[in-house]
Amino acid sequence: MSGDPGAGTTTRRSQLPVVAAVAAGGGLGALARYALIHVWPATPGHFPWATFVTNVLGCLLIGVLMVLITEVRVAHRLVRPFLGVGVLGGFTTFSTYTVEFHGLLTPGSVGVAFAYLGGTLVAAMLAVLAGAALTRRLAR
Repeated sequence: MSGDPGAGTTTRRSQLPVVAAVAAGGGLGALARYALIHVWPATPGHFPWATFVTNVLGCLLIGVLMVLITEVRVAHRLVRPFLGVGVLGGFTTFSTYTVEFHGLLTPGSVGVAFAYLGGTLVAAMLAVLAGAALTRRLAR
């Protein structure tokens, strides 16, 4: 026995701070989302504005973050896992979006369901682009 922990053990140890950063950030993001949805609950059969705003805002912030840490500044190796994957990953909720879309597929709210489905996708993509473009412009 050489006492060498091996490459697998070394890799797991070096990833532990990343996993901890993602977990801590995810908890904070999920708490922020919970607070927003708690103060702005969805009414059955109506457009779920809190989830829509959460996802679009999260996508805007992802655009800002990606430009900041890839083009503007050299960030610590844990910034992206903490803020991007953790906080913003925990804040946005595309699983809730899917469940709410499915819940709206009832007679009388099918139009709202498809407006929510398409509106979220379009607004989220535009938010990422707007966040990135605005950040690039402000960083000059």
